[in-house]
Amino acid sequence: MQTKKFQRKIEDFVCENCGQKIEGSGYTDHCPNCLYSKHVDINPGDRLCPCQGLMEPMCVQLKHGEKIIFYRCQKCGHEHQVKSLPQDNQKELIKLSANPV
Repeated sequence: MQTKKFQRKIEDFVCENCGQKIEGSGYTDHCPNCLYSKHVDINPGDRLCPCQGLMEPMCVQLKHGEKIIFYRCQKCGHEHQVKSLPQDNQKELIKLSANPV
C-alpha cells in the first residue's frame, strides 16, 4: 500500500531550539523565528520518522524567485529543503544566505 506524498497536519508546537510557541497552519514545518525544524516526517506530514532530531538551517538559496532553506539533521545527518514563508525571520534568512550551499 502506497502512502500519500503529502499529508496536511494542523499542529501547534514549541520550537525545541528557541522556545518560540508556533501556531501551525498545516503547512508549517519550521520555526519562523530561528528557522529550525524537526526531523519527524518520511513524507511531509506523515510523522513516521523515528529520528526526531533537530534540523539545523544550513543556508538559503534563491530558486525561481523563492527562498529555499537547506537543512541538515543534527542527529542522523539527513538533508532536506523547504520554501521559506513570508512570516520567517528575515534577519535569520539574510544570515543564512551568506553560507555556501
